[in-house]
Amino acid sequence: MVVLANPALDSIPHIGSPKHGARFPGIPVVDLSRPGAGEAIVRACEDLGFFKLVNHGIPVELMQRLEAEAVKFFSLPQVEKEKSGPANPFGYGNKRIGVNGDVGWLEYLLFVVASDPLSCTSMTACSFRSALSEYLVAVRKMASDVLRSMAQGLKIEPRDALGKLAMDEHSDCIFRLNHYPPCPPLQELNRSLTGFGEHTDPQIISILRSNDSSGLQISLEDGSWVSVPPDQASFFINVGDSLQVLTNGRFRSVRHRVAANSLNPRVSMIYFFGPPPAQRIAPLPQLMGEGEQSKYKEFTWGEYKKAAYRSRLGDNRLGQFEK
Repeated sequence: MVVLANPALDSIPHIGSPKHGARFPGIPVVDLSRPGAGEAIVRACEDLGFFKLVNHGIPVELMQRLEAEAVKFFSLPQVEKEKSGPANPFGYGNKRIGVNGDVGWLEYLLFVVASDPLSCTSMTACSFRSALSEYLVAVRKMASDVLRSMAQGLKIEPRDALGKLAMDEHSDCIFRLNHYPPCPPLQELNRSLTGFGEHTDPQIISILRSNDSSGLQISLEDGSWVSVPPDQASFFINVGDSLQVLTNGRFRSVRHRVAANSLNPRVSMIYFFGPPPAQRIAPLPQLMGEGEQSKYKEFTWGEYKKAAYRSRLGDNRLGQFEK
């Protein structure tokens, strides 16, 4: 390990530079406004479990407004931010991720969407509340469109077969604001600090938007890592573990991580769409070929969520549910 003579830094793992750097050309781009978007989504989910969404209908100004509110919060004195924590699991967190020893060079706000998202923090600013509410409504509608297009591409009926799992009034959705501060001591090294360690998302899909700073990396099927070029006007969609099971492994739950930047702060906003706790997760019969057997034991989202919370970030969470 490279020692930086700073206990706060030395406790956080380092990440080597991915071989493709920031110029990896293979990120699928899906234009949500064009015919054939569903088929393009299916191809991307099969190949990488990840794609960039353009022409999504959400104004950049709306994204930037919430980002500005997040920057204002993360710029507050530490003592003020900590009034909204510690995250348990919701609220303000700093470096510590979960309860099992995972750490990263980040601070964050984690909200439950089903109730008042800001009820778990001390923030009462009307501007923050308004920006967050408008953003969540817009992204929820977009997620519904994406899942409907996905169902169309998979040729399954009804078209809301996937969307109703994530859009039910009891669906378990959470929203996360991450701030990765710059880390100048790393500028001379060909390494980065771990911002958020490698993991898959347990939910159905995750919808990410970030500022114009690099850091997001995804793992390819051969295990190599590539950097995702930033694009603050677009969204990035991750396939989650639950969707991998619903498609009986046809879609890949993408393994990803974030490397902290040496000079530029990164702000990301992630909306995680999970099903209701009692929802049973198993391959959809419409996607099973004749004689095809399920690769997974059936489980409820509540059971899987508990198992995920007990694990470390990098664990193979689906492993214990594979047949």
